[in-house]
Amino acid sequence: MLSKRAQMLKPSPTLALAARAKELAAQGKDIISLSVGEPDWPTFPAAVRAGIAAIEAGQTKYGPANGLPEVRKVIAEITQQDTGVEYKPNDVSITAGGKFAIFAALQVLCDPQDEVLIPAPYWVSYPVMVELAEGRPVIIETQKKNHFKMTAQELTKSITPKTKLLILNSPSNPTGEVYSKEELTSLIEVLKKHPKIIILSDDIYNRLIFEETRVAPHILQIAPELKDRTVIINGASKTLSMTGWRVGWSVGPQKIIQAITDYQSQSVSCASAFSQLATMAALKDSNSDLTSSLKTLKERRDFAYDKLKKIPGIEVSSPGGAFYLWPCIESFIGKSYKNQKVTDSSAFCRFLLEDYGVAVVPGKEFGCEGYLRMSYVLQKPRMEDALVRLGNFTASIA
Repeated sequence: MLSKRAQMLKPSPTLALAARAKELAAQGKDIISLSVGEPDWPTFPAAVRAGIAAIEAGQTKYGPANGLPEVRKVIAEITQQDTGVEYKPNDVSITAGGKFAIFAALQVLCDPQDEVLIPAPYWVSYPVMVELAEGRPVIIETQKKNHFKMTAQELTKSITPKTKLLILNSPSNPTGEVYSKEELTSLIEVLKKHPKIIILSDDIYNRLIFEETRVAPHILQIAPELKDRTVIINGASKTLSMTGWRVGWSVGPQKIIQAITDYQSQSVSCASAFSQLATMAALKDSNSDLTSSLKTLKERRDFAYDKLKKIPGIEVSSPGGAFYLWPCIESFIGKSYKNQKVTDSSAFCRFLLEDYGVAVVPGKEFGCEGYLRMSYVLQKPRMEDALVRLGNFTASIA
């Protein structure tokens, strides 16, 4: 009955874990969820005020498929500030969430069996989205010694005549690692030798960094000549704490952007006008709120990292951005817990959730076995409780 495409589908593991955590909580269990990548602070006041005002003003009808002109203008200006490359409103398409922006981009760019390069560990949805676009995900294995950042050599080895796209995500979900300008420069040298490869730059965490720079290093800052084959994806969800408002955008060559707009017009129509206006207000007027949030986030990172690295058997690095820790649990794989074998990271996470009430995501879902993704966007007392439970669990593994 179902199409082959539908038969390839699998639910998002992060959302599935979050659902199981909520199910256990509904049964009265005290569950601490570190599974979903979502800020715990409220949407910034400027966005809330603008959203309410827009609803009250009747901005609740269909809008242009590519987004409201005034909002696209602001996004173009901010993207230009981030990259140093000039963009105009017509280079922008606003979508119903950043996730849909990536999905639509892959749909309009991939032909059957086109190869899409995806460095691992990767965001869980990338390979599935490529498959739904009838492309072929080519996973590039990265190394722990390089902080799981793809090298020029690894990129070169993965390129074939069928390579169509490269997905680049910095800061990374799930590792939180940030490519430096030097690391990006080495990748750019490879990409210059392969002018047909399109770069899909997922910048959703680009302002959630802990260095003094306002924004994460970007390939277009170094090589603006790659503009004509780079599609930038961003959105309001992470930086502005607007996950439920569902506003994302793509910025790039007009031919590609127009195709993304047309795809949206034939699928989800448009992003809601009031959400767009709320996003515009947040982009323009929430710098101080973002600065304060980053300070809080850095404190939480340092706190969680300091506690986690002290748990025997766990190795972890301090990430440079986003809001995830990527601890290594390889020392526990293959050992026993309550007469059951910890066969892999999924089993580890299952035992931790069911018996200790802590939800984290197994590394195998991100293409890298032996690791966990843990969000540390949680107030310190609850985060400490979660890590104490994790330590108690690991201590019970024989």
